[in-house]
Amino acid sequence: MAKPPQSRWNDKLPPDRAWKGRPGRTRKVLSAEQDKAAGGRHRREVDLGDGRVAHASVSLRVLPKTRRIRASLRWGDGRRSPERYLGEVEHDTREANLAAGWRLAWAKGLLREETLPEGSTASTPAVRASMKGNRGRDTKPEKVLRSLLFKEGLRYRVNAPPIQGLRRSADVLFPKARVAVFVDGCFWHVCPEHHRPATRNKDFWTEKFAENQRRDAETNRILEEAGWKVIRAWEHEVPEEVARRVISAVRRVTR
Repeated sequence: MAKPPQSRWNDKLPPDRAWKGRPGRTRKVLSAEQDKAAGGRHRREVDLGDGRVAHASVSLRVLPKTRRIRASLRWGDGRRSPERYLGEVEHDTREANLAAGWRLAWAKGLLREETLPEGSTASTPAVRASMKGNRGRDTKPEKVLRSLLFKEGLRYRVNAPPIQGLRRSADVLFPKARVAVFVDGCFWHVCPEHHRPATRNKDFWTEKFAENQRRDAETNRILEEAGWKVIRAWEHEVPEEVARRVISAVRRVTR
């Protein structure tokens, strides 16, 4: 029978990759790491009582004497930072050990899943989080694309209407080249690869998504009839590939 992975660590400490995080990470990156390991931010809640909740995190530590990776659950409660020991984890990567820690926390009954607020049209807390994350301007895919274009020497306008009086804004706009770039979120714009039909309030969402698609098609038509080149990219597309398409379209006109 194969020995468990941690049996290799009887005479030495576990490798850093199994429990240590990369130094210098932002709070946002750390939170995203915990969200992924837990299966979503909505699965990180601790009930504090009296209607109060907190979002917990799993921490990993190594005790030199035991050479074992110990997982604990931590959360904030006012000025206190309670912590509960979960158990030992034995995988080769930090990602896998964090996920194992969250499974232990659920098995011990320490967590609760976030509930939907009254009146929410989302089918699940995960869908609600996706909706909130895809609605705003300056999304991460947009910022990455803009950075790549800027490094290539291109200058542009951001969140600007291509045509005066048209209540539609392009995410990246090149007025001189007449190129309008839209980075579409997979949820709101019905990505064929990642969009999932709603199961709650189905009629409402079906009409909502259909209207979004009609609006996108109308925007394309209006701009193309006015002599604009329209480039649409999904948020999941490789930014470098999108940037190449944009650069080619702009330089074809401005050279």
